[in-house]
Parts: sequence; structure tokens; C-alpha cells
Amino acid sequence: MADRARRIEGPVRGRSVRFRLLAIALLPMLVILPLLLGVAIYRWNTRFDATLISKVNGDLTIAHQYLARILEKTGVQIRGLSLSFRFREVEERETISAEETLLEQSRKEMGLDFLYLMDAGGKIIASSPALEGAPRADWPIITSALSGESPSTGIDIFTNDELAAISPALAQRARLDLVPTPNAVPTDRSTETHGMVVHAASRATAPGGGPAALVGGILLNQNLEFIDTINDLVYRAASLPEGSQGTATLFLDDVRISTNVRLFEGRRALGTRVSAAVRSAVMGEGRTWLDSAFVVNDWYISAYEPLVDTYGKRVGMLYVGFLQKPFNDAKLETILIIALAFIAITAASVPIFLRWAQSIFMPLERVTATIGEVESGNLSARTKLPASGDEIGRVAVHLDNLLDQIQERDRQLREWNEELNTRVRERTRDLELANLKLEATTKQLIMSEKLAAIGEITAGVAHEINNPIAVMQGNLDVIRSVIGADTEKAKVEFRLVDEQIHRISQIVTKLLQFARPEEYAGYVERHAPGSVVADCLPLVQHLLNKTEIRVAREDRSSRLVLMNRTELQQVVINLIVNAIHAMPDGGTLTLRSFDADRDGNPGISIDVADTGIGMSADVLDKVFDPFFTTKRREGTGLGLSISQTLVKRQRGQITVESRIGSGSTFRVWLPEAS
Repeated sequence: MADRARRIEGPVRGRSVRFRLLAIALLPMLVILPLLLGVAIYRWNTRFDATLISKVNGDLTIAHQYLARILEKTGVQIRGLSLSFRFREVEERETISAEETLLEQSRKEMGLDFLYLMDAGGKIIASSPALEGAPRADWPIITSALSGESPSTGIDIFTNDELAAISPALAQRARLDLVPTPNAVPTDRSTETHGMVVHAASRATAPGGGPAALVGGILLNQNLEFIDTINDLVYRAASLPEGSQGTATLFLDDVRISTNVRLFEGRRALGTRVSAAVRSAVMGEGRTWLDSAFVVNDWYISAYEPLVDTYGKRVGMLYVGFLQKPFNDAKLETILIIALAFIAITAASVPIFLRWAQSIFMPLERVTATIGEVESGNLSARTKLPASGDEIGRVAVHLDNLLDQIQERDRQLREWNEELNTRVRERTRDLELANLKLEATTKQLIMSEKLAAIGEITAGVAHEINNPIAVMQGNLDVIRSVIGADTEKAKVEFRLVDEQIHRISQIVTKLLQFARPEEYAGYVERHAPGSVVADCLPLVQHLLNKTEIRVAREDRSSRLVLMNRTELQQVVINLIVNAIHAMPDGGTLTLRSFDADRDGNPGISIDVADTGIGMSADVLDKVFDPFFTTKRREGTGLGLSISQTLVKRQRGQITVESRIGSGSTFRVWLPEAS
């Protein structure tokens, strides 16, 4: 076992050396370097994405500043008009037509969509264009202007009716059909009718000297010049890599009302809506969104900020962003270049590392393999490594020299051992022969003495028992004759005494048959085994009636046997009684007789098989021994022994097969009667 363990451990150690050397050679290149490279690429990718977010944040700052500039410029222009000499001159004339002419000229010069003068009571004094109705007078910027505060500007959301009161054309321009947009918040609306307006007002003087407010505004819905200007400011030529494009959008709530994002070629994505996630963050939480977002039909690096009206409510969003795909392509291209460079460097350097490692572990494996062969018994195994100047080479040479010496010593030891073994074998053989003779002689002596003693004891016991039995039987007969007619009163008791006396007589007879079988041989006759078995059944029927045992017979023998009929019946009855005792809970008793040859001699076999409790191997070894019984108080242990003696006397044989829980089969083989 120890040798086998050593043979197994050798290759394991050899493999571990190989693996360790390969790990030392390849770990830095194939594990550590890729990990460091992965960390570096991850850090670079993170910083790259952070740079893109920083850029889009800067772009949003520019767009915000432009929108703030528009608001400021509009307020300054209206304030300048209200304080201008021309406006005061027209006021002094107190003619409506002159005021409307001035407002028309000023509106066009300032690029406003409407401009009107309203007194403190909300009455329109003059307007450009001519108003179709009465606009609201309670806007915060108008209230502020009439109260004399500094001019104010802001973004306000006008309903379609409020726009129509100013100009039907503005109401029509504000109307947008909503385009179904994936990932947007579900809505039942199909049209956006509100308008987002840059709203400004300044205090003025009405004809007659009363307070008034000069109000102007720019409708941002579908104001493509406004959004294109933002896009041109933020994303000038060559500010983005080739393939990318910048976009800007103005949202009313979550609807694109002015954008340069294309839904498809030639059509802008007006009426499309922002995703639910962006709307929740910007409109719901008031946060500025700086991240990647899906815009209409592609991914963009996006920035959204909320827009607040003059009431302080979030009413829309300002968006700028640029196409993400070119940057992703650039990142992927960079990563592929790095990966290909790493693979090329690895492919060039790994073979060199492997060659260096091989020059170390190959000699070690040769040494280990040689030691393994020697441990398995091949003392002629050698490393056969060429002499070299390194440590491993010197160890291999020394090992070969040591193995040469060991082989020579082993040869000498084997010769001495063989000579010694020869002498020991000769002495051992002589001793074994002597022991065998002694053992056989001893067994014969013991058996002879035992049988002689048993014979003497049995004859004496039988004689001593027979005399009292004869006296008892004679006295029993005298008692019957004395009692006479009263015998019937104790009929059962007399019968029991007779049976027990008869039983004692049978036991004595069996003992004498075992001790002196030659005196009880009787007459030898030819019999059909089937008829003998048939005659036995009535003799044991009283035992079968006490149990639930089914008897199965099978008589196929055509030959006759030469044996005393009484002795053969005694053998069969003994086997049947044993089978009945082996099936206390019932079962099947099978009796077979058939022709069978043994060792070339014709004969017949009688099988007695039961489905009882069976016998263990220990019981099978002793079942034919005299006085051995498993019946405790009921048996003498002589039945099978006597049966075997009777069968052997006719040159027959009795055998048994049995397993615990599977029943037993006794087979009696007798030679055919000649």
C-alpha cells in the first residue's frame, strides 16, 4: 500500500512543478497584465464617458445662456421702446393710428410675434398685429410693469384661445399633432395646442397720461430659427467627430415644439415626446438630466434642464445632445486595437516563456518519471539526460549513478534471497508432509476412539434402557389384565404410556443403528423410488394435518434402486419431518424423484424441498454431525447422521442446499440397481 501511494504521489508532484513553472511564466502575461489592462480600460472608459457628460453639460450651459440672452434682449428692447423719444412723441400726438404704426415697425425690428399697449384697466390702446380679442391682463409680468417695478421677462404658457385672441396665425402655429413615441408616458391626447411664449412687459404712459404696459412676446412653437441658432452656437463646424451630429430641442411639458432632431429625412420630430424616465427626473423632480438617452430613433449623449414660467412652475425643458454612436465606435475601435496589440505581443512572447519553462520542468519530469519506474520495479530505468552545467543536469547524472549502484546491490540481494528461499522451501515441504501425515493419523485415531466409545456407550445404554422398558411394558400388560373391564376408564392414559414406551424403544434402536449399523442392515431389495415416497406420506400425514403445508409431487424416475425398503423409508421420512419442522407457518413441501447420473454412474435422485426458514452456512457445515440438532428439546441429533450412514452404505450420497429465508433442498442420490 505504501509503495502504491508513493507511485501515485510522484506524478502529482511532477504535474504541480509543471503547473507552477507555467504559472510563473504565464501568470504575469495572461492574468495580471489582462487584469491591469482591463482596469485601465475601465478607468479610461469611465473618464471618457465623464468627459462626454462634461461636454454636453457645457453645451447645455451655452444653450441656456442663449435662451437667457433672448429673454434679456426682449425685455431690454421693449423697455427701450417704452422710454424712446419716438414713443413719447407718438403718445403726445394721442393718435391711435400713429401708435399702431410705431408698434408695427418696432415689432418687426425686434422680431416679435406680437406687441401691444394696454392701459391699467386691461384695455388695448394699440397693437401689432391687430388683436382678434382681448388678451389676459393678469399675467405676472404685466402686473409687475403696471405697478412700476423694473421691466420683467419670462416664459409663459398660452392656451390656444389666448393665442387666438392675439392672432389666429399664432394659435395655428402652436397646434402640433402628437406622434406616438416609445417609452413616453401614456396619454389620451392627440394634439398639443398650448404655446410657449417669451413674454416681456415694461411700464409706459397711455395717451392722456395714465399708466400703461407695453407688452411683447415671441412664440417658440415651431420657431425653427430660434432652435437652429442654438444648435449652430453650441455645435459649430468641427466641434464633433465625423459621423456625430448635435441636436437642440425645446419642450412644452414633454412634447417637442421646436427641434432639429429628424424623425426621418426631411421632417423634424415635432410632436414627439420625451421618455418617461427623463420626464420624471426633469419635470417631476426638477433635476438636470446629464446622461445617455434614447432620442426619437437613436442614442444621444443628452442634457435636459427644466424651464420655469413666471408663476414659478416647471412648464418645459431645454435639451441639447449629440449622437453617441460615433463615440461608441471610437471606444470600440480603441479597445480592439489594444486587444489586438495585446494578443500580438502575447503570441510573440508566450512561446519564449514556454521554451524557458520547458527547459526547467522537462528534466524534472524525466527525473520524476524515472523515480516512478524504479518504484514500480524497473531498476534499469535511467533519466539519460545529457550532462549540463546547471543544477538540474548535475542532479540527473548523480541520480543515474545512484541507480546503477542500487541495481547492482539489488541483483546481489536477489541472488542471496533466491538461494535462501530454495532452502526454506525444501525444509517447509518436508515439514508440511510430516504435519499432514500426523494430522491424518490423529484424526483417524480420534474418530476411531470416539466411535468405539460411542458404540460401547450406546450398546450399554441401550441394554440398560431395554430392561426397564421390558419391565414397564410387562407390568403395563399385567395392570390391564388385573383391571379388566375398567381399562376403558384409563384408555387414554394407557395409550400415552404405550406411545412413550414405543418412542423410547425407537430412540434406543436409532442409537444402536448409529453405533452398529452393520447389525441393522436388513434385507436389500429393488424398489421404485416413487412408490417408496408414496408409502412415506401416510406415515407423516398426522404431522401435515397440524400445519398448512401443501405437498407437491413429481415422480419422473424410470430406474430402480437397490436398498432395504425400511431404511430408504426411514431416510425419506426423516427428511420430510425435518422439512415440516422448518415450515411452522406453512408452505410448500416438494417431493421429486428423477433419473440422474453422477461421475458417469447411472442412478436416481430423490429431492425433498421446503419453503421454510432455511439454514445458515454454519449450520450447513454441521447438519450431518451426530447429536447436532436445531430443535432444542424435541430432537436427538441422530436422524440426518443415521440417514447419511444408511445412504453411504449403499454407495449413495446425500447433499443439501439452503439459504436463510429461502428454504432448503435435501438431495439423496443412489446408484441404479444392477
